Amino acid sequence: MCLPTRSRLSGGVEMSAWAPKRFWKETVVTETEGGFTVHLDGRPIRTPQKSALTVPTRAMAELIASEWEAQQGKIAPETMPATRAANSALDKLSVQREAVVAMLAAYGETDLLCYRAERPLQLVARQAEIWNPLLTWAAETLQAPLQVTEGVLPVAQPAASLARLTAGIAALDDFRLTAFHDLVAISGSLVLALALISGQIDVAEAWAASRLDETWQSEQWGIDEEAAATEAAKRAAFEQAWRFYGLCG
Repeated sequence: MCLPTRSRLSGGVEMSAWAPKRFWKETVVTETEGGFTVHLDGRPIRTPQKSALTVPTRAMAELIASEWEAQQGKIAPETMPATRAANSALDKLSVQREAVVAMLAAYGETDLLCYRAERPLQLVARQAEIWNPLLTWAAETLQAPLQVTEGVLPVAQPAASLARLTAGIAALDDFRLTAFHDLVAISGSLVLALALISGQIDVAEAWAASRLDETWQSEQWGIDEEAAATEAAKRAAFEQAWRFYGLCG
């Protein structure tokens, strides 16, 4: 996210006009029409598209406020995941909602949990042990059975199952859908993300299930430092998305 030189606009502090350095002294959470917002020296924060940054819960606003308050010297947007997620919910989901739902629904067609190794047998067994219960849950609870295959060649999934999974996505509000997008995109599994938000598994279990193949490889060949750093960054983003989801109310 770029940081243009202008920092203030009348009526509020515009996110797309951040100054390169901190320009405010006081960060305050304020209740407003439709939810909560954050004021910097009395001016409400605005999104890059100049929308009021109004979020559904005080807890979410407090997290955003803590991100702004933590900025010392040069502003670092990469250290403000909740702020960026709220911006996306307000600016992007409002105009791209149908496209986002369709994109996430497409994960059901090639869900990670449906594509299994042919060998070695130990990996095959581990995939079955961890992934099969999640697919059983989807089939029984969501009424969305999916086909499992070996290898990487695509397998057609039942249209009725995909329709039910899509309905589950579409039922999410914009803020939850923003977090859910990251849970699906990072894990590669729509079923896994749905199981997480439904309370079927916790975030640690969800992460471990999504990285089962990578964990297996590291057990066989050792840990590559660069790959481990990438893995850590993905895990942090996954956990941040889950935290944001939990603050939606």
